[in-house]
Amino acid sequence: MSDTALEEQARQAPAKATADTAPRRRWWHRWPDWSGHLVVVWSFLYGLAGLYWSLGGDGYPFTRTIEDRSSSSILEPSSASVVAPVMAAFGALGVVAGMLMVRGRCTGRARKALLAFGWTAGAALTFLIPDYSLLGLLVFSPVLVVFAFTGVPGPQEFGDILYWHRLNLIIIFVGGLLWLATTLAYQRRTAGDCVRCGRGERAAASWTDPAAALRWGRWAVWVAVASTLPYDITRIAWYFGWPLGITDAFLKEMQDTPHMLEMGLALGVMSTLGSLLMHGLVAHWGEVWPRWVWFKHGRPVHPATAVVPASVVAVVLVPAGLMAVRDYDAGMWGTLGPAVFWAVWGLALGVATYGYHLRRRGACGHCGRGRAAGIG
Repeated sequence: MSDTALEEQARQAPAKATADTAPRRRWWHRWPDWSGHLVVVWSFLYGLAGLYWSLGGDGYPFTRTIEDRSSSSILEPSSASVVAPVMAAFGALGVVAGMLMVRGRCTGRARKALLAFGWTAGAALTFLIPDYSLLGLLVFSPVLVVFAFTGVPGPQEFGDILYWHRLNLIIIFVGGLLWLATTLAYQRRTAGDCVRCGRGERAAASWTDPAAALRWGRWAVWVAVASTLPYDITRIAWYFGWPLGITDAFLKEMQDTPHMLEMGLALGVMSTLGSLLMHGLVAHWGEVWPRWVWFKHGRPVHPATAVVPASVVAVVLVPAGLMAVRDYDAGMWGTLGPAVFWAVWGLALGVATYGYHLRRRGACGHCGRGRAAGIG
């Protein structure tokens, strides 16, 4: 389908109120209600842990440890006597701010202060403090499933994969997502907008129009695709014996390590395949199943089929890319240099996914907006 036809189809996208109404009863559609309560619980428990560590308790997760069990978090290594009290204070503030958001209180400057706290906390916990661990777990999740049921490859245990330093970063990441969701719901609720779709009484901005979303979404996809190339090219080059961005000695070390280069090549191929799939966010086959998916050919693609996995990948790419920025080594730029672009990849993929969401969303089953004009 041509770009012109796609844009015309986007302009004429009908409202599908019936498709939206039934799923709203499911728990994940009630995220504006439960996310705030969970963020209060999370803040209380993590603040309590911070207080425990500040008083000398065991298990401080950012202490220096053996290399195989360390993380690349921005807080590691750090002293419990310095960081733990800050964690306790943050938890206490989080409980108060979360309760105010749940109740929908505060106006004027107080509302702005709550929003600033929520967005800052969410961004820091989601993107700044974690490292590449979440991306690694996502990429290797099929292997981990096989390992869980078969024990192959061994002889390591799950404790060698989900050790405390890494598990703590997952807990922090989840807390960040809860803060982002809670703050978004609070911002919408106090602005008089629908907490689920974000539509309000005022006219929608022109950039949210389906045709406009298709245009800037297409640019976002191309930025995301370009961001994958440095990683793909270096890993393929290493496999064929070209030490691009690394020393000859390091290449020889990888060649002497069983399956190391093959793993790098596999990751490069997966990255390339991912860049191809991203085109579905702005192509017709991202809305109607293509022929090569024979068992669903011709059926409409449910928006969540694209939005959920693309959002997950986007949100775990950013902290991995920021970690690479912190640990970048100019003398061995081929190791982490290409990973710096993961942050760009994640942001661009997030933008493209949002554009796809704007084009595919129908009438809101909660507020009813979008029925008359399709997408508002």
